[in-house]
Amino acid sequence: MASQLPAFPRTIFTIVEPISLIGGFLGPFIDPDWFIASQLDNPDVSAVAPSDDNARLVALQLGNAYGLLFLLGVAVLYTTSELKVVRNYLIALWIADISHVGVTCWLLGYDRTVDVGSWNAVTWGNVGFTTFLCLTRTAYLLGLFGPDRKAVTASKKAA
Repeated sequence: MASQLPAFPRTIFTIVEPISLIGGFLGPFIDPDWFIASQLDNPDVSAVAPSDDNARLVALQLGNAYGLLFLLGVAVLYTTSELKVVRNYLIALWIADISHVGVTCWLLGYDRTVDVGSWNAVTWGNVGFTTFLCLTRTAYLLGLFGPDRKAVTASKKAA
């Protein structure tokens, strides 16, 4: 259960990350053309060209995937009492973090990846924030935040 996690990773994984996933869900649904144009560039908001239906469908499906990740995260972190389930969930996200950042940097290319000052909000989410989440997961999985707390069972509460 998430309440057994140390305070910092618990806050990141149960509050901050779900809020960011809602943002990832809303972006393509509010303005799919802007969302598509923002993946690798800083578009002029007033001059974003309409995307074709294929690109819009992919953007909306990505938004749907972010919504699903939000729901899965809330379901796992707020309902299970098994730390093994939480750890396996975090390991799966850790692997996805690495591929998410890797693919984004690959398509940005070296020059745009290292030119942090030119990143837009989407790039900060795809690279900056996802790297922060990955490092937080790494530190948690390595035990750098300290041990998990023991679960409080009903019999311990009654004593």
